[in-house]
Amino acid sequence: MEIKRNGSQPSGKGPDDWFTGSVRVDPLIQAPEPARVTGAHVTFEPGARTAWHTHPLGQTLIITSGLGWVQRDGGDIEEVRPGDVVWFPPDEKHWHGATPTTAMTHIAVQEKRDGKTVDWLEKVSDAQYRK
Repeated sequence: MEIKRNGSQPSGKGPDDWFTGSVRVDPLIQAPEPARVTGAHVTFEPGARTAWHTHPLGQTLIITSGLGWVQRDGGDIEEVRPGDVVWFPPDEKHWHGATPTTAMTHIAVQEKRDGKTVDWLEKVSDAQYRK
């Protein structure tokens, strides 16, 4: 058994290559091999969002606070609120983040395949975000 105490893992800034705006990432889960699950508590300030991306084994988002938007490629922007759970199937191109006026926090859970959890793509343009 391993217990990671609250505050024992440092917060990090969401890298500019993968995020637009102010994003804080707090690691939660880094299960050791042979387990594959990883997870983080991610906070997006108003207007902040991920770049387009995919996950080789899919991703689950559990919205914990605020008001956010999620979108899969070719779909409409969907509003998400605390308590909502979002599933993106493997290799589905998508993005997620806060609305222009309200922050949003979620827990993101995904699995590694061949050591990789995500494939980052192009940034979501302001026009795509405001659509």
